[in-house]
Amino acid sequence: MSGQGHGHGHGGDPHHEDFQLKDTNPLLGEQWPKGAGGPARPAGGGLAGWLGVDKPSSTYDLVEQMFFLYVRVVKAKDLPPNPITGAAMDPYVEVRLGNYKGKTRHFDRRANPEWDQVFAFSKSRVQSNVLEVFLKDREMLGRDDYVGKVTFDLAEVPTRADEAFPEAWHSDAASVRGEGVASVRSKAYVSPKLWYLRVNVIEAQDVQPEPGSRGAGGGRSPPEVFVKAQVGNQILKTSVVAAPSLNPRWNEDLVFVVAEPFEEQLVLTVEDRVSPRKDDLLGRVALPLALFEKRLDHRPFVQSRWFDLERFGAAVLEGGGGETRRELRFASRVHVRACLEGAYHVMDESTMYISDTRPTARQLWKPPVGVLEVGILGASGLQPMKNRDGRGATDAYCVAKYGQKWVRTRTMVGTFSPTWNEQYTWEVFDPCTVITIAVFDNCHLGGGSSNGNGGGPSPPARDGRVGKIRIRLSTLETDRVYTHAYPLIALHPSGVKKMGELRLAVRFTCLSLVNMVHLYTQPLLPRMHYLHPFTVTQLDALRFQAMNIVAARLGRAEPPLRREVVEYMLDVESHMWSMRRSKANFFRAVSLFSGAAAAARWFNDVCQWKNAATTALVHVLLLILVWYPELILPTVFLYMFLIGLWNYRRRPRHPPHMDTKVSWAEAAHPDELDEEFDTFPTSRPQDVVYMRYDRLRSVAGRIQTVVGDMATQGERLQSLLSWRDPRATCLFVVFCLLAAVVLYVTPFCIVALVAGLYVLRHPRFRSRLPSVPSNFFRRLPSRADTML
Repeated sequence: MSGQGHGHGHGGDPHHEDFQLKDTNPLLGEQWPKGAGGPARPAGGGLAGWLGVDKPSSTYDLVEQMFFLYVRVVKAKDLPPNPITGAAMDPYVEVRLGNYKGKTRHFDRRANPEWDQVFAFSKSRVQSNVLEVFLKDREMLGRDDYVGKVTFDLAEVPTRADEAFPEAWHSDAASVRGEGVASVRSKAYVSPKLWYLRVNVIEAQDVQPEPGSRGAGGGRSPPEVFVKAQVGNQILKTSVVAAPSLNPRWNEDLVFVVAEPFEEQLVLTVEDRVSPRKDDLLGRVALPLALFEKRLDHRPFVQSRWFDLERFGAAVLEGGGGETRRELRFASRVHVRACLEGAYHVMDESTMYISDTRPTARQLWKPPVGVLEVGILGASGLQPMKNRDGRGATDAYCVAKYGQKWVRTRTMVGTFSPTWNEQYTWEVFDPCTVITIAVFDNCHLGGGSSNGNGGGPSPPARDGRVGKIRIRLSTLETDRVYTHAYPLIALHPSGVKKMGELRLAVRFTCLSLVNMVHLYTQPLLPRMHYLHPFTVTQLDALRFQAMNIVAARLGRAEPPLRREVVEYMLDVESHMWSMRRSKANFFRAVSLFSGAAAAARWFNDVCQWKNAATTALVHVLLLILVWYPELILPTVFLYMFLIGLWNYRRRPRHPPHMDTKVSWAEAAHPDELDEEFDTFPTSRPQDVVYMRYDRLRSVAGRIQTVVGDMATQGERLQSLLSWRDPRATCLFVVFCLLAAVVLYVTPFCIVALVAGLYVLRHPRFRSRLPSVPSNFFRRLPSRADTML
């Protein structure tokens, strides 16, 4: 995986043109000169040697060519004992190339150690023509003992394709020590396999309250019972039964998100609502998730089961003193129907930019329709994200997420123009999906890498967000390589800022055109989402729980994908209130009607005879369509076909990217941005909260007025036949009768022609006053005058 570095800087002009996508022309694998090969790596026998013969160049054809010197330290044999102690030595190997030095792990008292560790030195940073390999004996006190040394001339190293890039120790990260070493390596992750657990709580039987728990004289009163279900940190409750009974019935569904290998349990507790602040435990049962069957369709009937509850009651200990003990006895049971739903897609991201639509059960998967290949080349012009040794620094790595597969590049330490040149591949099951790629600053390298400036204990470091891009696969042409520099745009309380550029090479290959076209006729989500849909509230809660499970699992990997990274990639905060985002969505809606508004203005100009020739042509078209009405629909579709052909010449040539104008980021007020970055609940001063509340009331008041006006128009339409205004309804009914008679005896073409000529009449025959139908409609009553 290789390539020569290729940077693409950006200017310092902070205007909109700086946020545009830029074409790049990297020298990718297909264009490498013959004989260039891949990165170099030592080979051979002995302590360290030159392993292997020449191989063909790498199949990574979406990255630029880079050369690395690879040193694989395999093993050592028959090492002598320590000359002083006589015991076996504690050997390790030190590899030196100029000022760069890497060490293997050491072994305690080992005469035949095997390391099998790889060291990679970037050719662009090689400062010496000689590679030195030292064997040393580690000493607990004093300097380590020198055992032996081997030197190699770099001119004799053969060129071949690389195989050990991901697991190698890189000289670019030579300054990283301790636990930070693991966090600089590249890694591919797979999201846990998520299922929906549906628990249908049907009823309970023989539910007995605690004696005396319901007050004096109420020990035998029926309890007000509900069931609480818990899986891990997820807790859901049924409603409290309306009519208290010893055999309460609910028949309510509780849905959880669970992940294989189903290590948690479903805990059901039956509780008594003694008071608004107190619930008594009446019984409990813990059920392993593997107990429940997996359902792959809505049709199989899931058998319900009764489960005995462990009832915990209080009893007085013999011997006095008023002490009590918990007595375990079986008295009640609960009726439950539960199953693992495999026909749903468990969403951990928004449907607006979903990357996977497959159901959980692998048996229901369709064959892939394409392959997505992404070459993460590098970045340029990154901004400092933290202070190190009194200077700004950035330790950048890139994360890409598509479907269940996450990838993380290695961390490039201390550079504002990192070069990764790593290529990854995903199977595509639906082209109407989105890949998300983001750049982060690694704050877990140790050795002084932090977000703070010192001065006391600091909170746990969080990897910094540099920027994020999304690419919708359906906007890509198949079998074409897109090479662009994408602006990394971040929104801060101080405003929108460009954090650098990310250079990518993207290719979407189609495996089956027929299957891909067929997908456009299918529902986006699996069938169960439409046959037995969840409510919007349920989906939001389930998505949040799924994100928590994914973040927890990926956070336990090595190196971990931390929670702040997963949350940013999955856009967890997209549902939070934002004045800026609300304005952006409003103007998006307004822009949808811009075409209709332009058509209305054109038609008004035609009616006003602004251009006599155009109006005359419209009259001719009207006559043709009136006398030949069967041409109306063909004409409409032919017109849209011609528009499509005309727009093909101006079709987009590059994928979409983050747009600061559409996001309303450039025009956002500083206080609006401060509100967007506020915590929930708020942490701002009281006067600021009052001001924002008043502003929100003002905006909501305008929205309220618009909604009220829309309701008024609808109610006026309803009042035409409601006799709320008897005179208006009488006039309308008489008009309808006359119109029915006239339209019945008059050919439709005549009616359409007269109506068209009336609408297109010359301004000389028009009045500036509102029309009669408009006057009549505005006089109709609505319910606005009945509101308080």
